[in-house]
Amino acid sequence: MHPPPVDSPPRTPGPHSTARTATALAVPAVLLLLLVAFSWPPLLDLDYHIARTAHPWAVDEPGVTHAFRILTDWVWDPWAMRALCAAVVLWLVWRHRAWAPALWVAATCVLGSVLQQGLKWLIGRERPTWPDPVDSAHYAAFPSGHAMTAMVVCGLLLWLLNVYGARRTLRRTALAVAVVSVVGVGLTRVWLGVHWPSDVVGGWLLGALLVVLAVASYERWAAPKQP
Repeated sequence: MHPPPVDSPPRTPGPHSTARTATALAVPAVLLLLLVAFSWPPLLDLDYHIARTAHPWAVDEPGVTHAFRILTDWVWDPWAMRALCAAVVLWLVWRHRAWAPALWVAATCVLGSVLQQGLKWLIGRERPTWPDPVDSAHYAAFPSGHAMTAMVVCGLLLWLLNVYGARRTLRRTALAVAVVSVVGVGLTRVWLGVHWPSDVVGGWLLGALLVVLAVASYERWAAPKQP
C-alpha cells in the first residue's frame, strides 16, 4: 500500500499524453539508430568534429580528466547505478511490501541492460581511437551503456519519489541530482574519448523511452486502483 502523499497527490499522465511522450522519444531514437547503423556521413562528420575538439582538452587537462574518470568509473558507472536500483528494490519490498513496483523497477533495469547490449552487438559500432588515449572501454559503442543506464535508473527513482509522495524539496533536489548525473555521465564519456556524441544521445533517448513505457505499463496493469 502506498503511503499518503506529503505535499499533494501524485498526478498520473493520461494515456494520450503518455503516447505523445513515447512517440516524441521513439521517433528520434529509431532515426538516430538507423543513421548510425547505416553510417550516415553527415552524422559521422559531426561526431568526429566534436570528439576531435574535445580530446585535446582531455589530454591537456589531466586533473579534470582524472576527476571525470573517477565519476564515470565509480559514481556513474552502470554497475553502481544497478546497485542503487537493487537497493531501492530491496527497500520497496522490505519497508513497504510493494512487490509490484519493485518488480517493475527490477525488470526495467534488466530489460535496459539487455536492450543496450543487444543493440551494441547488432550495430557493432567502433569506438573512437586516439594516438594518445586518456581512457579505454570495451564492447561496441552504440548506445552508450553509461548514458542509458543513468537515464533509466534516475528516471525510475524520480517516478518512485512521485508515487510515494516525497516532499517537494526532496523531489526537486533529486531532480537536480538526476539531471547532473545523466548529463554529466554523457559528457564525461565524450570527454574521455570512449564514445561518440551520438552514442550518448542514443543512450539518453532509449533510456527515457524505456522509463516512459515502464511507467505507463505499470499504471495500466499493476498500479492500485483508485476507489
